Amino acid sequence: MPPFGDADNLAYAASVWEQMEGYRQWKLTTPVYKGASPHGAYLRMFSSYVTVGGVARPIVVKENFGGPDVTAETATAKPDEWLRAVTIMLQREAGYDDDNDNWFWVKYAPDRSVMSNPKGMKLAGRVAKGMPAGCISCHLSADDGDYLFFND
Repeated sequence: MPPFGDADNLAYAASVWEQMEGYRQWKLTTPVYKGASPHGAYLRMFSSYVTVGGVARPIVVKENFGGPDVTAETATAKPDEWLRAVTIMLQREAGYDDDNDNWFWVKYAPDRSVMSNPKGMKLAGRVAKGMPAGCISCHLSADDGDYLFFND
């Protein structure tokens, strides 16, 4: 099974999106803040649990804002106008990807579709596993080895 972009990972990504409905109302959120590549000029994070396949799973949702003249203020006031992608990390069951704390990654377009990398591979699953660049290799550098930067 490929590490990402196959039918199983895309189906799981669709299930996750259904459970994320209303994520902007989650209590654990940040204000819009200055971002960096590859995510966007400005970002906003949300964190909670969602139930997928009958099991509650921790999830981090990041809205990625960009465009000419985007600012924290404009992205806060009109997020849908500046939204370029929604990226998520969801911790799956043991055995999914033990090498990487079982994190499942997705990059959604604003229309909820799963985006592709430059080679046309859909970005859902163990994105860029074993590659020198991408979700996993970048997040491996997070303090405390938890793959999360916002709590460092």
